[in-house]
Amino acid sequence: MRELVEFLAKSLVDNPEKVEVKEIIGDNSTILELTVAPEDMGKVIGKQGRIAKAIRTVVKAAATRKGEKVVIEIM
Repeated sequence: MRELVEFLAKSLVDNPEKVEVKEIIGDNSTILELTVAPEDMGKVIGKQGRIAKAIRTVVKAAATRKGEKVVIEIM
């Protein structure tokens, strides 16, 4: 899942080298912390959070197919 989030974020931003995804594995779920350059934050979140919601939907669907639970936090 980490690679999927990283690929999606790098496709959206102007500074793909500043995209960083940290993976925190918990008991019931995995938390992915997505960090981008401050000037790219709006591109990852989108108007009214639509792009962030779309990223979460795609990752949730991929995780469900593998029987996992993934939460994405945009930092």
